[in-house]
Amino acid sequence: DVQLQASGGGLVQAGGSLRLSCAASGFTFDDYTIGWFRQAPGKEREGVSCISNSDDSTWYVDSVKGRFTISSDNARNTVYLQMNSLKPEDTAVYYCAVKFDAVVAGAGLWYDYWGQGTLVTVSS
Repeated sequence: DVQLQASGGGLVQAGGSLRLSCAASGFTFDDYTIGWFRQAPGKEREGVSCISNSDDSTWYVDSVKGRFTISSDNARNTVYLQMNSLKPEDTAVYYCAVKFDAVVAGAGLWYDYWGQGTLVTVSS
């Protein structure tokens, strides 16, 4: 079974940093893209960033460009989201998801499997 395990959330003050991890298992597709999404209370889910395993191409939503960095460790099937200069508006439950092609995309509807969320709370 495809499984995605997100971890690394927590409480941090504004300006601080967190690193989220998404450990993927249960699939052997050559090409895949793992994305990070978030959903704040009362808001719709939004794509945050994604990375393709084939060429490490990446995508970021405008609001996190320059602050967040996505990376992958293909040997460990793990994708990381380094979040710096965190703002209170980054507070949300963060989810990772996978789709089985190499096209980076920020829309959740393209993703096939989702992990459980990890809560990120940024205090002002």
